[in-house]
Amino acid sequence: MKLIVGLGNPGLKYAFTRHNMGFKVIDELLVKYDLKLDNNKFNGDFTKTKLCGEDVIVAKPMTYMNNSGEFIRPLADFYKISPKDLLVIYDELAIDLGRIKLSLDGQSAGHNGIKSIIQHLGTEKFMRLRIGTGPCPPHISILDFVLMNYTQDEIKNNIPIYQRAVEAVEDLLKNGTAYTMEKYNRKV
Repeated sequence: MKLIVGLGNPGLKYAFTRHNMGFKVIDELLVKYDLKLDNNKFNGDFTKTKLCGEDVIVAKPMTYMNNSGEFIRPLADFYKISPKDLLVIYDELAIDLGRIKLSLDGQSAGHNGIKSIIQHLGTEKFMRLRIGTGPCPPHISILDFVLMNYTQDEIKNNIPIYQRAVEAVEDLLKNGTAYTMEKYNRKV
């Protein structure tokens, strides 16, 4: 079984911020497959389903970004999911807006959601699908930038980014990590 988690902050206040890219990708996946997050346990929402022939859990933590590990660890433990079968989808300032990258491990690079997951799992060895939101303009603090709402035009322009990220998740499930990294990590 695989665990696919999109990171974000719950509530309307954060719904259209850069920090909620992970939530938006999960929303796009749910729409595409006509799914609902029908379970609420461990301080998060999730559903168990089959995608691309794989048994998966699709989830969103309701812990706020900085405490994402508090949801992921008990959920993974309960369903006996190894960190190597975890995919975390989240925003990444170091990647230009519109690009996505898959990685197999690494440090948090200052991302507090990832820092929390590493702390709670006790390992950096889990897959990450990073959705570019950068670069941050020099006159705006990073915190303000990631929590800033997108404009209406930006919201519309982000839909293809979410769809491409869903395609990357599907490729990962169908074709594995090497193929998916080759296809999505190169600069277009």
